[in-house]
Amino acid sequence: MFTFNRRSVIAIATSSLLLLGLGACGGEESGDAQSSPGDKKITVYSGRNEKLVGPLLKKFTERTGIAVETRYGNTPQIAAQLLEEGDRSPADVFLSQDAGALGAVSKKGMFASLPQETLDKVPGTYRSNGGDWVGVTARARVLVYNPDLVPADKLPRSVFELTGPEWKGKVGVAPTNASFQAFITAIRVQHGEAKAKEFLAGLKANDPQIRENNGQILEDVDSGKIAVGLINHYYLGELAKERGTTPDGLKAKLHFFPDGDTGALVNVSGVGILKRAAQDPDAQAFVDYLLSPEAQQYFAEQTFEYPVVAGVSGPAGVPPLSELSVPEIDLNDLDTLDETNALITESGLVP
Repeated sequence: MFTFNRRSVIAIATSSLLLLGLGACGGEESGDAQSSPGDKKITVYSGRNEKLVGPLLKKFTERTGIAVETRYGNTPQIAAQLLEEGDRSPADVFLSQDAGALGAVSKKGMFASLPQETLDKVPGTYRSNGGDWVGVTARARVLVYNPDLVPADKLPRSVFELTGPEWKGKVGVAPTNASFQAFITAIRVQHGEAKAKEFLAGLKANDPQIRENNGQILEDVDSGKIAVGLINHYYLGELAKERGTTPDGLKAKLHFFPDGDTGALVNVSGVGILKRAAQDPDAQAFVDYLLSPEAQQYFAEQTFEYPVVAGVSGPAGVPPLSELSVPEIDLNDLDTLDETNALITESGLVP
C-alpha cells in the first residue's frame, strides 16, 4: 500500500523523481484484475477511489469481456508514477480525478490522440485542446457549512473572504488532495502567482483545520467540529447514501459561490489512453464505455457527479450544471502541478 504523510505526497507530485513501486501497492490502492473468460485485458492507472469506480469497472468487464487490472492511488501519486515510468509504464489508460493531472501527463507527450467521435461526445470545455484526453464527469467546488454554526446569510460571496478574521479556526481544507491543488492552480491561472501566494498565506495564518481528504472535512462539518470546509459537491450525496438518507437529511449544506468566483471552479474527472495502447481497441472501448449513457447515469446516481454527455440527467439535490456561475478558466491551463504544489508546501499548509 502507498503510505505517505502529507508532505511526502506533495513532494512526490512536485519532483516526479521518485518511482512508486507497483509491487508495493495494496489494499484500496492495490491492483485489482477483473476476471474474464477471454484473454482481453487492459491496465488502468486510477486516481479515482476503488469504492467509487470499482463497481463500474466490473460492469465494463461484464459488458465487454475485457478484464481490467487496476492500480489505485490518489491522483497526484498516479500522475507522478506515470511521469517517472515514461515509456516503460505498463499502463494503457489513466483515469484521473482532475484535469490538471491529465494535462501534466499530456504535456510530456504520453497520451495518444482520441478519435474525433469520442471527443465530440463531450463539450469542448471539458476536454483537451489537443484531443488526447476527455472529461468523464464534472465536479463543482463548493463551501460546505453547518447552519448551526454559520447562518446562510453570513456565508461568504467569495472564497477569498475565508482569510478574514471572522473565519479564524473555522475552515477545513485538504491541501494534499488533488481537487484542492487544482483549485489553487485555478487561482494562479485566473489571478496570478502573487494572489495564490497571498491566499495560501492567509489560510495558513487563519488557523485552518487540516484534513486528509474532502470526506473527512464533510463529516467534521456535519458533526459540528468544523464550521465550513472547501470540498467538491458530490461528497454530500455520497455521505447521505452511506447513512441511508438524502442530502436534506444531513446537517451539512452546500454553498455554491456566486458571480463566477474562483471558489466555484468546475473541474472534471477524465481519461486518456497512453501511447503504448494507441491501437488497442480494448482501451478505446473502455473510454467509450465511460462516456456511455449507462456509465454516465452511474456517476450521476451512484457518485453524484455531473454527467458531461448530453441527454443524461444530473444528480439530485444540487443545481443543474448549466445553472452554476463558474469562473472563466480553461481546464487545459490547470496542468502546472509542480508550481502549485511548491506553493502549497512553501505556505506551510502541509505539516
